[in-house]
Amino acid sequence: MRIAFLTTDNREGLRDYARPDPTMGHAPEALLQGLAALPDVEVHLVACLKQPVNAPEKIAPTIFYHSLIVPKIGWMRTGYQGCIRAVRKILKEIQPDIVHGQGTERDCALSAVFSGFPNVLTIHGNMRAIAKIYRAPIGSFHWLAARLETVALKKTGGVFCNSAYTEELVAPRTQKTWRVPNALRLDFFSPVPKKNPAGVPILLNVGVNEPRKQQLELLELARRLHQRGLKLELHIAGDRARHTDYGEKFSRALAAAERAGYARHLGQLSTSQLVSTMDTAGALIHFPTEEAFGLVVAEALARNLKFFGAATGGVVDIAAGVAGAELFPPEDFTALENTIARWLEAGGPPPPESAAIMRERYHPLVIARRHLEIYHEILRR
Repeated sequence: MRIAFLTTDNREGLRDYARPDPTMGHAPEALLQGLAALPDVEVHLVACLKQPVNAPEKIAPTIFYHSLIVPKIGWMRTGYQGCIRAVRKILKEIQPDIVHGQGTERDCALSAVFSGFPNVLTIHGNMRAIAKIYRAPIGSFHWLAARLETVALKKTGGVFCNSAYTEELVAPRTQKTWRVPNALRLDFFSPVPKKNPAGVPILLNVGVNEPRKQQLELLELARRLHQRGLKLELHIAGDRARHTDYGEKFSRALAAAERAGYARHLGQLSTSQLVSTMDTAGALIHFPTEEAFGLVVAEALARNLKFFGAATGGVVDIAAGVAGAELFPPEDFTALENTIARWLEAGGPPPPESAAIMRERYHPLVIARRHLEIYHEILRR
């Protein structure tokens, strides 16, 4: 089977055109790891960019890479017309059996549904839900992305939904859905070292600074736990987003927390650094108000971390049936604080192992095989 895989090359989002290798979201990357291991599967990765980049012919033996240069006028301001036309042109040469658009955040979904080939989409972030949360003004990025998302959902042959929450939002707007979670990258399935509970317990939080992720509130929670005389360190990894109002507020609160010694920021971590960081942490705390899936939760559970989280979106699906995972309403910081306090008072004991459950649910081969089944279903239709 020949698959056209439309995704974003993160060199465009980061405006880092000099970076030597293509990069993409963690969920598409993991899925490609699974597809690369399947026999008789050929994948053509297609990404639109505004400037030339290094474009290797292949990024794996059966995965080809195509970078398409699209002028600025061909992007969101024209409904991604330039991207759509560039993708249609290359797909006429590739002649895929099926086109898979990865995400509705930018051009991928629209390019898939207007490709002229059988197509499916994956929802990574629910743009209409995010636009409502941010009360996106008319004409803003999130306002327009939400409307373009609806156009794509109506025209596609079906949508991969990574959680029950996503499926609930998407099902009324498209003809067919499948509940298929995101895959985890293979790095997270390496052998897990034995936890050493000695030392100050580390609570890890991973994510870009934005109101949905509630890092400011987590810093305040850590401050209260510190004032109760409990030993802990809250380690936060991810983009500081200093250019935003929220990022500036976070930086000020973080500076005070670092001076007091109960929190620190780790910056953006590579995959190997994140795995190592998880292996030295005692627990993950992930407390968003909205979450399509919550990939970092599954990653942490694959490393056998204790988990404290918000009962929202796909986090509920991931934590289901996992012993020791504790969920709370995303506004109930009192219950969260008291539960973490009891865990700290008990010495931060490790939970029952969860790595085997994560391997069974989210290994790249498991998810890739399910994708292939659905591709065949679409083609039979």
